[in-house]
Amino acid sequence: MQGVKTPEDYEELIRVIHDRHDDMSKSYQKIAVYLTQNPNDVAVLSVNAIADRCGIHASSFVRFAQSLGYEGFKELQALFQRRLSTAAPGFEARIKALDIELGARTDRSEVGFLRDLVVRDIASLQDMLADISPKALSDAVTLLEKADSVFLIGQLRSAPVVEFLRYILTMLGKRCVLLDAGGGLATHIGRTIRKKDVLLAVSFRFYANEVVNIVDEAGRNGIPIIAISDSTLSPLAKSARVLFAVPEHEYTFSRSLAAPMCLAQALTVALAARLQKDINPRIPTVTS
Repeated sequence: MQGVKTPEDYEELIRVIHDRHDDMSKSYQKIAVYLTQNPNDVAVLSVNAIADRCGIHASSFVRFAQSLGYEGFKELQALFQRRLSTAAPGFEARIKALDIELGARTDRSEVGFLRDLVVRDIASLQDMLADISPKALSDAVTLLEKADSVFLIGQLRSAPVVEFLRYILTMLGKRCVLLDAGGGLATHIGRTIRKKDVLLAVSFRFYANEVVNIVDEAGRNGIPIIAISDSTLSPLAKSARVLFAVPEHEYTFSRSLAAPMCLAQALTVALAARLQKDINPRIPTVTS
């Protein structure tokens, strides 16, 4: 990353990180993802605390900052601190506030696990509400409304999101096709998508290879793509016409789908409102 003009504000820094991401080393890519996903926490934590959370030595953060032209990490961190003066509270700050409100305690019982998950889901939903672009929502619903067919792909733990979308879109009378990994035909069916269709892809770290490959090929073919992922540095980002980055703050066994499922539901309710010309749309249900 030598020869790059040193970014003077947060927005310029993020642009440089995105432009240079593919040429970075694996450790620098991991740092870049953490910085873009957790800007408020980067502003207030020490470099050692940030390094611990990222799983990379603090010296690598210093070298990363120097590669962008800064004297050290503190100079880069100052951009995040200036941004924080006008930004909403970060994920950890929201969790702390919720812990106080709900009565923080260390509880390893079954109910304790439930409580911890609920607290994190509330914080994640609040972050998403603050960060999602109204224009991105509108653009995505427009693509869904105008598309002849909506093709859906999501594998591994993203599968429930696209299964939900298939159900609701079908109930709305929208022709949709799920690119199911079963049978090994997803890649081949993906090649039948036309430019008047839309591909809605969902994938989170660690990204399913087939999903990434199908999105890459569809992007090269000029197919409109709506992507739900965990970062603006996701492999889906470069091909997406509309990208929803829903950050995941812990890569653990208990990662929740509450935020992406809520986003999927919001898209379908907004689509229903347009299709039904009604400010209080009703999504039909299957009755016995």
